[in-house]
Amino acid sequence: MKNMTVGSLFKPLIRMFTRFHLTIFIVFIVAGLSYAVLLLNDMFIDTSDTNGYTPPNDTGSIDQATLDRIKQLHTSDEAVSPLTQSGGRTNPFGE
Repeated sequence: MKNMTVGSLFKPLIRMFTRFHLTIFIVFIVAGLSYAVLLLNDMFIDTSDTNGYTPPNDTGSIDQATLDRIKQLHTSDEAVSPLTQSGGRTNPFGE
């Protein structure tokens, strides 16, 4: 029987690691990033499920005065009157 030492047992593993260390590193990085993306995707899918969700606060109501002011606003298809500019120069810093 051959006399085997601890160093001779790990010599093939060390030789393989020294030869493929960059490839092994890249594989671990890609695997870790893929796992992180899958976990984030799963987290976003779980949080977007809104079945049975009730909001914690009540929605408010609008009083009649506010509704009247909203109805008086112009729509985008209506023509607006042109702006009139004052003649001469004005001071932009004046109040």
